[in-house]
This record gives sequence, C-alpha cells and structure tokens, in this order.
Amino acid sequence: MQHIKWGIIGCGNVTEQKSGPAFSKVPHSTLVAVMRRNAAKAKDYAERHQVAKWYSDATELINDAEINAIYIATPPSSHEEYAIQALAAGKFVYVEKPMSLDVASAQRMADAVDSYQGKLVVAHYRRAQPMFLKIKDLLDEGSIGKVNLVQLKMYKPSSKTPKEENWRVDPAISGGGIFHDLAPHQLDLMYFFFGRVASASGIAIQQEEASGADDLVCGQLIFENGIVFNGSWCFTINPYESADLCEIYGSKGKISFAIFGYHIEVTLNGETERFDFMPLEHVQQPMIEQVVQYFLGKGENPCPVEDGLLNMQLMTNFTARTSS
Repeated sequence: MQHIKWGIIGCGNVTEQKSGPAFSKVPHSTLVAVMRRNAAKAKDYAERHQVAKWYSDATELINDAEINAIYIATPPSSHEEYAIQALAAGKFVYVEKPMSLDVASAQRMADAVDSYQGKLVVAHYRRAQPMFLKIKDLLDEGSIGKVNLVQLKMYKPSSKTPKEENWRVDPAISGGGIFHDLAPHQLDLMYFFFGRVASASGIAIQQEEASGADDLVCGQLIFENGIVFNGSWCFTINPYESADLCEIYGSKGKISFAIFGYHIEVTLNGETERFDFMPLEHVQQPMIEQVVQYFLGKGENPCPVEDGLLNMQLMTNFTARTSS
C-alpha cells in the first residue's frame, strides 16, 4: 500500500477545521468520502471541502472499495459499532476520543483489533503537537529535576444548553458530561509524560440538576515511578474563575502550561523562561501524519488501542459510584 484513502463517518463541526482538511494535506493521504446521516449536510460538506463522494449511510461508506481507512468522528455511543464494522471490512481505523462509551465497549473494540488483526489509532492528538513534545523533552532531559507532583485544574462555567441540544452532557451518548469530553486529552498526556499508572481513584458528583451529568470530578493517580497526580474538574464555576492550568513540580523547579493554551513556563530558582507556540491551523495534522505512516507500515502506532482503553479505565476510576 502506497497511499491512504480516507472516509469520514460523522463529518460534523469537529471535522471542519480541526481534522478534516488535514487528511488531504498530509503526504500519501487523501480524503475521498464523507458520511453524515443528514444527506443534505453530507453533500454540503463534500462540496465545500472538495471531497469527491458523500454518503448518508455509514455501511455504504465502509464498504466503498476505494477507501482503506476510516476516521470515526461521531459521538462516543457509536464508536464501537462503526470501528468493529470497519475492522471487519479490513479497513484501518482512526477513532475520536474518548475511545468509546465505557470500558466494556472499549475492550470489545480492542478485542476486535486482535480478532481481525487490524490497525486502530485513538485520536489523543495532543501528544503529537509541538508544545507537548517540548514538555516531554524538558521532562526527559531532567530540566526541573526529579518530578514528584502534578497539579491540574480545569474550571469552566455551567453550560446553559440542555442535554437534548448538547450530546456532550448526555451520558447515554457521551459516557458522561463535559469531563468525559475534556479529560481524555489531559489524562492521555499524563501517562504519555510519566509512564505506567500504579493506581487511580477519585470522586464525582452532580452539583447542578440541569447539568445532566457529573459536573465536579476530582481524581488522583500514582505512577509506578512514584509521581503523584491530582486533578480537579469543575463545570459550575463563575466565568471569572475559569481556569486551565497544569503544574509539574520537580526537585529543581516547575513546568506550567494550559492544556488548551499555547505557551509553556519553566521556573528554576525563581527565574521563569517562556516558550511560545503558534496555534495550529489543523490541530490534528501532526497526529494524522503519524497515523498515515503507521497505516503505511512505516512507523509505530502513535496512540494504540491499549492507551485508549487505559484512558477509559482512568475516567471510570475517577467517576465510579460506590453502593451504600
């Protein structure tokens, strides 16, 4: 195989700029077809993005003989169905995060990869971006000494949109609330930076009845190397108190950054150095480049199914209820 020819299942808003155009900008890669249940919207997307074919039925796209790779960009509730169907058809799969609705569903996807001897990549794409690769380099070279503690907070105001109009806060479709939409990026980076997790625990509650899901989550990870991570996610904050901050503390200093930001600050002995990064035109393009190389047999899997499954398990550990 010399070229990856993509079909997108679920050409919604997330694909307009973040991912969709990148599939035809990466070498040896072309977006040839898109699918959306609303035929008029699928046709409109294809025309605006100069995509040759469009479908309103996912099975028809999966069975298109020209396509050899499927990008699943639907809500999590349908990831398992489409991924297994694509793997059974002999297609490579790139699936949005979170990997699926829950751990059991993600495990079935992992089993299907083995059963069909297929290739699947989970779209934890921040680990391929220059800013986070720089952080990993700083950590690997010991710039702040021995890392001991990581503190992360993500605070956002309440969403006023009812769950009927926002699938991200409908657990039946998303697996949870806004936590399940945002935390996969953050948790993936933690084990990308620090390696294997020894234990994970947390608490989760729903503070606002209208939120539709847990809106306050606190979680702790202990890594096998002894590093401790504390994270808090609160989605009932006054807008003026919104926050996106991760601080990594080492024996010589700390690294500070926002997961959804564009700069890093490294503080050593009271002196701070700042590294700035330009926003990417298509945030998934660096990851898609690696995915294409993997599908072509020229590189390693940039985010294997095991990492997606771990992410699901960590979120479950943070949000699990105990019976009384």
